[in-house]
Amino acid sequence: MLLTITICLTGLVFINLILLKFSCSKTNNPLKQTKKPIVFKPSTTELVPNRLAPTGS
Repeated sequence: MLLTITICLTGLVFINLILLKFSCSKTNNPLKQTKKPIVFKPSTTELVPNRLAPTGS
């Protein structure tokens, strides 16, 4: 019985792999489009002076 289950599962896996191999849709890649990269402008926040926080000690 264990041998029968093993053979059935192996057969199903084999059939699944064959179906997967032949069912993959093969699409042609379109020509490469020349896209300009998106450049984000740096934020225009005011520069904070480099001060140390008071520690109280």
